[in-house]
Amino acid sequence: MKLAVDHAVLLLLLPLAVLPFLATLFRATGYPSLRGVPQDGGSMGLDALLRLAGAVAIAGILLGLAGIHLAGQTIERTGSGARIVLLIDRSSSMNDSFANRRPSGQEESKSAVARRLILDFVGRRPRDRIGVAVFSTSPMQVLPLTDHHDAVKAAVDVIDRPGLTMTNVGLGLAMAISMLNERGAQSPGAVVLVSDGASVISPEVQAVLREMAARSPFNLYWLFLRSEGGPGIFAAPGNPERDTPYANPERHLHLFLSSLGVPYRAFEAGSAQAVQQAVAEIDRQEQRPLRYYERTPQRDLRAWAYGTALAAVTLLLLAKLAEYRPQPSFGSLQ
Repeated sequence: MKLAVDHAVLLLLLPLAVLPFLATLFRATGYPSLRGVPQDGGSMGLDALLRLAGAVAIAGILLGLAGIHLAGQTIERTGSGARIVLLIDRSSSMNDSFANRRPSGQEESKSAVARRLILDFVGRRPRDRIGVAVFSTSPMQVLPLTDHHDAVKAAVDVIDRPGLTMTNVGLGLAMAISMLNERGAQSPGAVVLVSDGASVISPEVQAVLREMAARSPFNLYWLFLRSEGGPGIFAAPGNPERDTPYANPERHLHLFLSSLGVPYRAFEAGSAQAVQQAVAEIDRQEQRPLRYYERTPQRDLRAWAYGTALAAVTLLLLAKLAEYRPQPSFGSLQ
């Protein structure tokens, strides 16, 4: 732990804390001579304590004004689990059910199914470091990699809110991969893409994704939420003219992800039960030793400084109230 202050110039006033040792706030009383009086250890100790309290009061006030705090630090942690980025599609089609219509009755939207099962997935993996990113027209990092799962659950809890129109999966993947680049990480992370569709990835973005995959390998999973009657990602269409990125973007995204040179697995799920089975399989696959670094926030110590100063001032006040005040003698009035 490292002590630091916000306003270091105020520390130049700390020598004022020696003033109580040079002077006293108590009344001076004259006596003819104390040479014949034996030394009183208790009185001397009390005098030293009150002078020290004065010094502590001055120092505490100055340190509080200077903004004393414990500086944030980087802590190395180890564990067992995985580093996982959840990349979740928030396009408007995720608001539909697997039957490709607005949910009605007991039906759930695809985003609601994903939310429920991902929350269960997070709950079963208490030692994982998990980050969350979403994408539609553009990607957005919701939460960086963390082992604070209350924050992860809060981030996942809102993914069933109404989304936008587009599905910019290319930039979403680039963001998710970049989130895995942690200092000191010794094991590859994993990206879990949850989407019910895809879009054409430009050659420029494809080149960026290939470079990122070559530089920092990772495990990649695509949980494809297939709507009823929608095209699959594994089989080529019967009409070769339909087998193009623009006509069948989901299948060509699968082909592109397969060519990145990283461990990749796709799951085609057309129901909540199929999604549950796919999530369970990802759960089985992602278990490995973890070593990572976590940045802790600074801790404000001003309350402790002011509290210590208040205690010292209170002690001085009580001593002042208990001070003996000799009454003037009759002779001194003449």
